[in-house]
Amino acid sequence: MSDYFSLSNCDVIGFDLDHTLCRYHLKETSRLIYESFARYLVEHKGYDKDLLNLTPASWDFCFKGLVVDLEDGNLVKLAEDGTVLRASHGTSDLSTDEIIKHYGPKKEWQHFYICLVTFIFFNVHAKYYFYDNYFDLPGVLLCGKVVDMLHKVTAAL
Repeated sequence: MSDYFSLSNCDVIGFDLDHTLCRYHLKETSRLIYESFARYLVEHKGYDKDLLNLTPASWDFCFKGLVVDLEDGNLVKLAEDGTVLRASHGTSDLSTDEIIKHYGPKKEWQHFYICLVTFIFFNVHAKYYFYDNYFDLPGVLLCGKVVDMLHKVTAAL
């Protein structure tokens, strides 16, 4: 065994999520992840080029612990008991009245108890997706902007 370590001797480099091996520059990493996915959607899937336009304020939308409800395009922040604390449709915040309209007077997210059982094993489901780590955060923004874009297209029809 040699007396030194060189990354050039490695075939694969893995990334951990808790900064054990290195400190991530989250701002730059998030931008790179977002731009890579957005560019793919625009160039290969025909999505609107507006997906590539970001402002510094766009990133305020991103925070850990959001769930995208794939049935209606809402992004939901839940309390530990499944109560909806805040929600948005795409990147537009929902008012308390709108949250009650979607989730009832108790503001309960209907899939919460299923998630308690399955979240340990799966964070992907046909009806929802959990954005729960720093590498997922750009996906929150991208998902919100895609919902906005789809809403704009259907409103024009």
